[in-house]
Amino acid sequence: METGGRRGQGSAPGLASATPEPQQEQRTGAEAGVPDPGALRDRSFLLFLYLMGFLDLFGVSMVVPLLSLHIKSLGASPTVAGIVGSSYGILQLFSSTLVGCWSDVIGRRASLLVCILFSALGYLILGASTNVFLFALARIPVGIFKHTLSISRALLSDLVAEKERPLVMGQFNTASSVGFILGPMVGGYLTELDDGFYITCFICFSVFILNAGLVWLFPWSEIKVSNTKNGLRLSKNHGLLGKTDYEVQEAGPTSGRTARPPRMAVLSTLQVMKGLIFSEMWEIFLVRLLMAVAVMLYYSNFVLALEERFKVSPKTAGYLISYSSALGALAGLALGPLMRLYGHNSHRVLLHSSTLTFLLLLLFSTARTMAAVILSSTLLSFSTAIGRTCITDLQLTVGGAQASGTLIGVGQSVTAVGRVIAPLLSGVAQEVSPCGPPSLGAALALVAVFIMSLNKPHYGGDRSDQLKSE
Repeated sequence: METGGRRGQGSAPGLASATPEPQQEQRTGAEAGVPDPGALRDRSFLLFLYLMGFLDLFGVSMVVPLLSLHIKSLGASPTVAGIVGSSYGILQLFSSTLVGCWSDVIGRRASLLVCILFSALGYLILGASTNVFLFALARIPVGIFKHTLSISRALLSDLVAEKERPLVMGQFNTASSVGFILGPMVGGYLTELDDGFYITCFICFSVFILNAGLVWLFPWSEIKVSNTKNGLRLSKNHGLLGKTDYEVQEAGPTSGRTARPPRMAVLSTLQVMKGLIFSEMWEIFLVRLLMAVAVMLYYSNFVLALEERFKVSPKTAGYLISYSSALGALAGLALGPLMRLYGHNSHRVLLHSSTLTFLLLLLFSTARTMAAVILSSTLLSFSTAIGRTCITDLQLTVGGAQASGTLIGVGQSVTAVGRVIAPLLSGVAQEVSPCGPPSLGAALALVAVFIMSLNKPHYGGDRSDQLKSE
C-alpha cells in the first residue's frame, strides 16, 4: 500500500511535469518556424490590402498627369478646364464623409466593391470621351466613389491592434506611394503611342476591375477582426462577409444580439460623427487642415520658385520632386522603430514631426543655396509622410475605431477643404514674393504646433503603460 501510495504520489508530479511538455513542444515548434495558420491568413490579408493600394494609385497616377492635356485637346478653354478640374475636389469634399459613414453601416467589403466598380466606370467613360461633356461626366462617378484607399485604411484599423496600427498604415502608404511613383512613368510612355490616352484609361479601368476581383475572391469569412480599443483579438472568428461592421463590433463570444436596422445604424453613426466633431475632435481636424494647407502651399509654386530663385529648369525640379516622393514612400518603413522609440504615443510623434515641418518650411523659404533646398526637401518628405500617418492614427485613437470609416472620411473632407483653400492663399502670397507660399505654410504649421502644445493634456496621454498592460 505504501508502494502504491508512493506511486500515486509519484504520479502526480509526473503529470505536473508532463503538463508543460506540450507547451515546450509548442515553443519549440514556434522557434523552429512552424507557421500559425491564423497568423498567415492575417498576414496574407494585409499583403492583399497593400497590393490593392499599390494597384489603385498605380492606375490613377497613369491618368491624372494627362488630364489637362486631354481636355485641352478636346477644345476646352482654360476657364472651362479649371471648372471641370475643380468638380472632382468639390465632389470629394462632400462625398468623403458620407461614403465613410456608409462603409461603417454596410461593411467594408460591399462598400469597397461598389466604390471600385463605379471608379472603374468613370475611367472607362474618360477613355471614351470625345468631347468636354463626356469628360466632365466621367469625373462624376470618380469624384463620388473614389474612396477606395480611405475604406482600405478603415479596414486596416478594424483588423490590427492599436499599437500595430501606425506601422501597418505606414506600410500601406509606402505600397501606395510606390504605385504613384511608377504610374506616371508608364502613363508618359503610353501617351506617346497612337490613341495613347485612351489606352492608358483602359489599362486604368482594367486595374480597377482586377482590384474588384481581388476583393470579391478573397476569403473574408476567415479573417479575424481586432478589437482595436484594447489591442486584443476577439476570442471568436467573426466573418466580414455578409455582416455589417456593427454586427461584428457588437458580436461577442456569447453575444446573441441582432443587427440594428440600417436606418437606425445610419442615424447612430451620424450622431457619433456629430459628437466627435463638436467635442475634442475639432482640434485634431483643425491641425490636419493647417498642416495639409501648409504642405500644399510648399508644393504649389515649388517649380516656379526654384526657377525664379535659383534658375533651376522645370526638368531638374521634377527630378527633385520624384526624389522626394521616393523618400516619402520609404518613410513608412521607419514608423515601426519610431513608434517604439516614442512609446506608441502618436500625439508626441505628430507634434515633433509638425515642428520639424515648420522648421524645414522656414529653411526652404530663406534658403540661399540649392544645398539648403535639397536638404529641406529630403527631410520634408520624411516629416510630412510620418505626420500624415500619425494624424490618422490619432483620429482613430481619440474618436474610437467603432466608426473608423466615418472618421477617415471626415479627415479626407478636411483635406479636400485644404485643396480648395491652398491655391487661393498661394496666389495671394505669390503676389508678394516667390517665397510667400512656403513662408505662409511655415506660419500655418507653427499655428498647428501651438494648438497641439496647448491641447496636449486632452488627448496626448502616453500609451506605453496602456500597451504594456496588454
